[in-house]
Amino acid sequence: MENNSFKKAFMASPGPDSFKEALILALKGFCMGGADVIPGVSGGTIALIAGIYEKLLAAIKSFDALFVKKLLSFKLCEALSHVHLRFLISLFFGIATAILSLARLMNYLLKSHPEPTYSLFYGLIGASVYVIGKSFKWRAPEVVSIVCGLVAAYFLVGLIPVSTPNELWFIFLSGVIGICAMILPGISGAFILLILGKYEFITGTLKAPFSANEVTGVNNIVIIAVFCLGCVIGLAGFSRFLNWLLSKWRTVTLAFLTGLMAGSMRKIWPWKGEAVTQMIRGKEHVISQANVFPSNYDGYFALCIAMVIVGAVFVVVLDKVSERYS
Repeated sequence: MENNSFKKAFMASPGPDSFKEALILALKGFCMGGADVIPGVSGGTIALIAGIYEKLLAAIKSFDALFVKKLLSFKLCEALSHVHLRFLISLFFGIATAILSLARLMNYLLKSHPEPTYSLFYGLIGASVYVIGKSFKWRAPEVVSIVCGLVAAYFLVGLIPVSTPNELWFIFLSGVIGICAMILPGISGAFILLILGKYEFITGTLKAPFSANEVTGVNNIVIIAVFCLGCVIGLAGFSRFLNWLLSKWRTVTLAFLTGLMAGSMRKIWPWKGEAVTQMIRGKEHVISQANVFPSNYDGYFALCIAMVIVGAVFVVVLDKVSERYS
């Protein structure tokens, strides 16, 4: 009887109503996960392209004070029906599957064929800017908003890492900022941690979670806990803020998010100059790299242009299909 109640509560929660819908949502999650393993590409960008960005924010927002109250009152069925668990399970199944299955493939493609790989995503994001941009009227507020987003992302992705404190208050702040960046289209959370000078520090604590930190002397598990607390608070607060913006000023907010995507295209320009690298935990990471024009306009260049077109056509066709069935 209790299992039946939990099943009813689970099915009452917002999410896909059929296996087909769940599969489509998982595929969108798969695309988000695939994007997350590409440096400079955000899963939030793919969520916006796929038309699930607002649903994702609403799902995160569902873990609110009312949910906690029901949970602490042992009203488990009510708590279960309140959160968007069916949506998140399907989505995160797709994300996890992509990260586990595509990480090595993407790593190979980025090392062996970086220009065609980045060209595909350049076409995807470029066409997405057009598709989302035509969904709202280009009045003065929207134009100002899209320009602000474009300029902010353009300069942000060009920043170089800085030296920052290792105190717990800054670790907490890094968690808040990193997770906020992760759910914004066009901005990679890992890249923000790199700019904040905390990518090496945080990843280092994960390798020896129960040891004292070599730099601060504080146990690594405490540092991890503080960072995760920052992520949770940042995610809870920022998702609500974005939801509020979309409910109050939908087109202006969409314009800003579109600008972020457009500005972030600086990071994934396919042709790069000499890289400035830094060794982090025994691995070489690219810190900055100038955009250049292709040195040769040969068959390889033609392949890159073809990949840009493939990415753009995919988004335009997806948009047409969505319009037809919406």
